[in-house]
Amino acid sequence: MESVDAELGSAEFGHVERMVYARIRPNEDLVQSIEKLCLAQGIERAFVRGSLGSLTAACIETPAGGQMTMTGPAVEVVNISGEVRTDATGTPRAELHGVVSDANGHVRGGRFVSGNNIVCITFEIALEEWKPDAPKQSA
Repeated sequence: MESVDAELGSAEFGHVERMVYARIRPNEDLVQSIEKLCLAQGIERAFVRGSLGSLTAACIETPAGGQMTMTGPAVEVVNISGEVRTDATGTPRAELHGVVSDANGHVRGGRFVSGNNIVCITFEIALEEWKPDAPKQSA
Protein backbone atom coordinates (compact mmCIF):
# COMPACT_ATOMS: atom_id res chain seq x y z
CA MET A 1 0.00 0.00 0.00
CA GLU A 2 1.29 3.44 -0.93
CA SER A 3 1.72 6.00 1.85
CA VAL A 4 0.37 9.49 1.51
CA ASP A 5 1.97 12.53 3.08
CA ALA A 6 -0.65 15.02 4.18
CA GLU A 7 -0.48 18.03 6.40
CA LEU A 8 -3.33 18.01 8.86
CA GLY A 9 -5.01 21.22 9.88
CA SER A 10 -6.56 21.67 13.26
CA ALA A 11 -9.39 19.41 14.32
CA GLU A 12 -12.24 20.34 16.60
CA PHE A 13 -13.91 17.69 18.68
CA GLY A 14 -17.49 18.05 19.76
CA HIS A 15 -20.95 16.61 19.44
CA VAL A 16 -24.36 17.27 17.96
CA GLU A 17 -26.56 18.84 20.60
CA ARG A 18 -29.88 18.82 18.74
CA MET A 19 -31.54 19.00 15.35
CA VAL A 20 -33.79 21.92 14.48
CA TYR A 21 -36.30 21.66 11.65
CA ALA A 22 -38.02 24.82 10.47
CA ARG A 23 -40.16 26.26 7.71
CA ILE A 24 -39.22 29.65 6.30
CA ARG A 25 -42.24 31.50 5.04
CA PRO A 26 -42.69 33.34 1.72
CA ASN A 27 -41.06 36.74 1.25
CA GLU A 28 -38.40 36.10 3.92
CA ASP A 29 -34.69 36.13 3.10
CA LEU A 30 -33.13 32.65 3.27
CA VAL A 31 -29.82 33.63 4.89
CA GLN A 32 -31.27 36.13 7.35
CA SER A 33 -34.07 33.76 8.35
CA ILE A 34 -31.57 31.05 9.28
CA GLU A 35 -29.63 33.60 11.35
CA LYS A 36 -32.84 34.70 13.11
CA LEU A 37 -33.80 31.08 13.75
CA CYS A 38 -30.45 30.41 15.41
CA LEU A 39 -30.76 33.56 17.51
CA ALA A 40 -34.28 32.61 18.64
CA GLN A 41 -33.20 29.05 19.49
CA GLY A 42 -29.97 30.08 21.26
CA ILE A 43 -27.81 28.28 18.71
CA GLU A 44 -24.24 29.58 18.51
CA ARG A 45 -22.98 27.10 15.92
CA ALA A 46 -24.80 24.88 13.46
CA PHE A 47 -24.41 22.98 10.24
CA VAL A 48 -27.05 23.21 7.52
CA ARG A 49 -27.92 19.58 6.84
CA GLY A 50 -30.89 19.61 4.50
CA SER A 51 -33.42 21.69 2.69
CA LEU A 52 -36.28 21.78 0.26
CA GLY A 53 -37.63 24.94 -1.28
CA SER A 54 -37.54 27.67 -3.86
CA LEU A 55 -36.67 31.34 -4.12
CA THR A 56 -38.30 34.14 -6.11
CA ALA A 57 -34.80 34.83 -7.47
CA ALA A 58 -31.37 33.65 -6.41
CA CYS A 59 -28.39 35.91 -5.89
CA ILE A 60 -25.12 34.07 -5.46
CA GLU A 61 -21.53 35.15 -5.17
CA THR A 62 -19.35 33.62 -7.85
CA PRO A 63 -15.88 32.18 -7.17
CA ALA A 64 -14.38 35.31 -8.76
CA GLY A 65 -16.13 37.49 -6.16
CA GLY A 66 -18.85 38.91 -8.38
CA GLN A 67 -22.58 38.37 -8.00
CA MET A 68 -24.98 36.60 -10.30
CA THR A 69 -28.78 36.69 -10.13
CA MET A 70 -31.11 34.03 -11.53
CA THR A 71 -34.68 35.26 -11.88
CA GLY A 72 -37.89 33.33 -11.30
CA PRO A 73 -40.89 33.11 -11.14
CA ALA A 74 -39.25 30.42 -9.01
CA VAL A 75 -35.67 29.27 -8.65
CA GLU A 76 -35.25 25.82 -7.12
CA VAL A 77 -32.53 25.22 -4.55
CA VAL A 78 -31.06 21.90 -5.68
CA ASN A 79 -28.50 21.68 -2.89
CA ILE A 80 -27.47 23.77 0.08
CA SER A 81 -24.78 23.42 2.71
CA GLY A 82 -23.09 25.70 5.15
CA GLU A 83 -22.70 26.64 8.73
CA VAL A 84 -23.71 29.27 11.23
CA ARG A 85 -21.31 30.79 13.75
CA THR A 86 -21.79 33.66 16.12
CA ASP A 87 -19.57 36.69 15.58
CA ALA A 88 -17.74 38.67 18.30
CA THR A 89 -21.00 40.40 19.28
CA GLY A 90 -22.88 37.09 19.67
CA THR A 91 -24.88 37.56 16.47
CA PRO A 92 -25.33 34.41 14.35
CA ARG A 93 -23.83 34.70 10.84
CA ALA A 94 -24.74 32.13 8.19
CA GLU A 95 -22.35 31.17 5.40
CA LEU A 96 -24.45 29.21 2.91
CA HIS A 97 -23.38 27.71 -0.39
CA GLY A 98 -25.62 25.98 -2.85
CA VAL A 99 -26.73 25.02 -6.30
CA VAL A 100 -29.80 26.59 -7.90
CA SER A 101 -31.78 25.91 -11.06
CA ASP A 102 -34.19 28.17 -12.92
CA ALA A 103 -37.29 27.25 -14.96
CA ASN A 104 -35.15 26.96 -18.12
CA GLY A 105 -32.84 24.39 -16.58
CA HIS A 106 -29.87 26.70 -16.08
CA VAL A 107 -27.83 25.56 -13.09
CA ARG A 108 -25.44 27.73 -11.09
CA GLY A 109 -23.69 27.48 -7.75
CA GLY A 110 -22.05 29.72 -5.21
CA ARG A 111 -22.48 31.49 -1.89
CA PHE A 112 -25.96 32.87 -1.16
CA VAL A 113 -25.82 36.66 -0.71
CA SER A 114 -27.59 37.78 2.46
CA GLY A 115 -30.66 39.95 1.84
CA ASN A 116 -31.02 38.88 -1.81
CA ASN A 117 -32.54 35.38 -1.66
CA ILE A 118 -36.25 35.71 -0.95
CA VAL A 119 -38.26 32.54 -0.32
CA CYS A 120 -40.94 31.90 -2.94
CA ILE A 121 -43.61 29.53 -1.54
CA THR A 122 -41.84 27.89 1.38
CA PHE A 123 -38.44 26.64 2.41
CA GLU A 124 -37.83 23.71 4.75
CA ILE A 125 -34.48 23.64 6.54
CA ALA A 126 -32.68 21.26 8.90
CA LEU A 127 -29.96 22.56 11.21
CA GLU A 128 -27.62 20.45 13.29
CA GLU A 129 -26.46 22.32 16.40
CA TRP A 130 -22.75 21.79 17.10
CA LYS A 131 -21.26 21.96 20.58
CA PRO A 132 -17.46 21.84 20.75
CA ASP A 133 -16.00 19.77 23.56
CA ALA A 134 -14.20 21.61 26.32
CA PRO A 135 -10.42 21.69 25.84
CA LYS A 136 -8.63 18.89 27.66
CA GLN A 137 -6.39 19.95 30.49
CA SER A 138 -2.81 18.73 30.21
CA ALA A 139 -1.31 17.08 33.26
